[in-house]
Amino acid sequence: MDMMEIRRRARQQQKGCHVCPQCDGRVCSGKIPGFGGMRTGRSFQRNIEALAAYGLVMNSMGGTLEPKTEVTLFDKTFAFPVLAAPLGAIALNCGWTENEEEREYEYVEAICGGAADCGLAACTGDGGLPFVYQAGIDMAGRFADTVIPTIKPRDDAAIITRIWRAVAAGALAVACDIDAATLINMRLLGQPVEPKSPESIEAMVKASSLPFIVKGIMSPQEAQICVDAGVAAIVVSNHGGRALDGMAGTADVLPEIAAAVKGQIHIFVDGGVRHGEDVLKMLALGADAVLIGRPLAIAAIGGGREGVKIYLKNLYRELCDAMLITGVTDINQVDMSILRKLTPREGT
Repeated sequence: MDMMEIRRRARQQQKGCHVCPQCDGRVCSGKIPGFGGMRTGRSFQRNIEALAAYGLVMNSMGGTLEPKTEVTLFDKTFAFPVLAAPLGAIALNCGWTENEEEREYEYVEAICGGAADCGLAACTGDGGLPFVYQAGIDMAGRFADTVIPTIKPRDDAAIITRIWRAVAAGALAVACDIDAATLINMRLLGQPVEPKSPESIEAMVKASSLPFIVKGIMSPQEAQICVDAGVAAIVVSNHGGRALDGMAGTADVLPEIAAAVKGQIHIFVDGGVRHGEDVLKMLALGADAVLIGRPLAIAAIGGGREGVKIYLKNLYRELCDAMLITGVTDINQVDMSILRKLTPREGT
């Protein structure tokens, strides 16, 4: 099995994603439930465009045959700085109407198992049906210190109860994707979500000793609020363009966020990352690690746990090649000197 076969199977098995040759949000715009972006899809598309606006600069005389790719996050070492992004309610998004709970567990096991097999961590999702979050909790018990359950921005008491469940399961960390405050899928299932205040974030941090992650930060001001509240990590994210139309891309805002809080908090980012070169670009723009969503979902749908491993091994090879050709010997020491901001013509 290779990625071509995995993609073919994924295309045949579900209705939520077209598995396009270029995953850029154009064909699937407005497809929610599904894998598309909100309304016109511009937020999804801008994630792709913002990252493509940077080109890598070759420095092939200063590299090494064996670049260092390991990173330490939450006192645990991982093979390279990539995590699986949280994507829950897979049956709803794929258009499956039978065996929804079974399919959810199969999907989450593929993501978490494939990531663990490659020495990586995986975030799991939350949703309107109880088994969506529970699947991640169960995987946290199976794959020790590699699973990060992610909670929708429910009311504070409901979030804190779910944090305690993550603690009991032995999760690596726990997260809240505050960028889901307008998520259509939750509304369809009658599950209220809401914006969060600095006081709410602080209460979540204090609810347990687990590292707490806030996903959905798009400004230096809110990044600083998270630092002040004691948050362990932020994810620079616009929810894959699924929460609001017409947003800036994550690569648009990442440099200014990094300038404000780099070194005070772990900075993760998602949005438009497809290949190893994209990972390296995001690290150069200031991220400590990158979350990947749609490509891993395709790999899991089309190839299960083995498909996730194949995608991640390809990604690792691409990242190493990008490091070699840009002269980066240590993934923990990447800066913007390897990037050039392209003109609009160059970036197309």
